[in-house]
Amino acid sequence: METILLIIILQLLYVPLLTMRTIFMVKNNSIIASVFGFFEAAVYIFGLSLVISGNQTFLTMFIYALSFGVGIFIGNLIEKKLAIGHITYNISLKHENQLFIDKLRQSGFRVTVFEGKGNGGKRYRLEILMDRHKEDTLWELVKMYEPNAFIISFEPRKFKRRYSKLLK
Repeated sequence: METILLIIILQLLYVPLLTMRTIFMVKNNSIIASVFGFFEAAVYIFGLSLVISGNQTFLTMFIYALSFGVGIFIGNLIEKKLAIGHITYNISLKHENQLFIDKLRQSGFRVTVFEGKGNGGKRYRLEILMDRHKEDTLWELVKMYEPNAFIISFEPRKFKRRYSKLLK
């Protein structure tokens, strides 16, 4: 029973470490990714050796696999809470909603408005580059002011941010 409990604990450490390492690798932060990788490998080797060197019962292998899946879930929750990085939102509107645009800006979002032409006439696209932890606030404002908006989001890999008091 101690072995099974230890396997669960190790997997619940290992997989979130793996998740965080992957996130930092994707975000091009190789130093932090390397630190997470070191701890990930240490926990992995220790946990796997418990499964392989002990009594290789179906139960220990099943618990190993099950706790791996639970670890992925936990790692995903951690990543969502940390919300590392930036995200860009393109919000398409059928009309220029100045009240919505003003409310976004009052809430701290930097909004660029583009006017274009669609099949049904003029369209307006709002482009917003922001920290990922502000996503819920943005969605609440969209629901309140433009519930029928068409929205696309993507994570930019590289960008050059211009720091200016005028832009804040």
